[in-house]
Order: sequence, then structure tokens, then C-alpha cells
Amino acid sequence: MNAPPTFESFILFEGEKKITIEKDTKVPNAVIFHIQKEDHTLGNMLRAQLLKDPKILFAGYKIPHPLENKFLLRVQTTSDYSPQEALTSAITDLISEVSLLEERFKVAIREKQEGFD
Repeated sequence: MNAPPTFESFILFEGEKKITIEKDTKVPNAVIFHIQKEDHTLGNMLRAQLLKDPKILFAGYKIPHPLENKFLLRVQTTSDYSPQEALTSAITDLISEVSLLEERFKVAIREKQEGFD
């Protein structure tokens, strides 16, 4: 089969960076983040979180090829806000949301288990 070995989908090789940044020369204040060893799950979550910010003019991602475990995230912001700041803020907000979800899930499980006792 043409698929790469499974371990290549999540292990960074020596010298490989998780995120590389490329300036988008076509539009002002835009950057393309190359994110390695991730897929649609993280790409869509980041895109959706970025679009909640009113200072984001554009946020979109694409997977260059189905057999490559990476995605390209393009972010364009207003002139007073850098795309790097926007991504950092979006990641921080996502971590908070996922932590809150985990906490609520644990509470719901506990309540459900107490109902069976």
C-alpha cells in the first residue's frame, strides 16, 4: 500500500519543527502557518476559534495531500494585530474551552454514577 508507516503521522523527526511560519506576500498582514503531524481535527478547531476574534479578517486551512500529516493555516488580521498573536490567543482560548469541557464531563459522569448508587 502507498500509505506511510503509522508512526510517521505523529512523531516529529530530528530537526523537524512543529510549526513553521511563512509570510503571505499576496495580502497585507497575513501569514501561512505550516503545522506538522496534525490533521483536520486541530485545523478546523483553530480556524473556528480564530474566526471568533473580530480582528481576524480571514482564517482558513487546507491539507495539501491526504497522505501528508500536516495542514496549512492561513491567517489575515487587521494592521494593529499580528497573525502570530492571533494564533497564540486562539490556542490559549481553546485550551481553556477544552479544560472546561473536561471538567463538566467529569461532573456529569460523577452525577450519573451517584444516581446509580
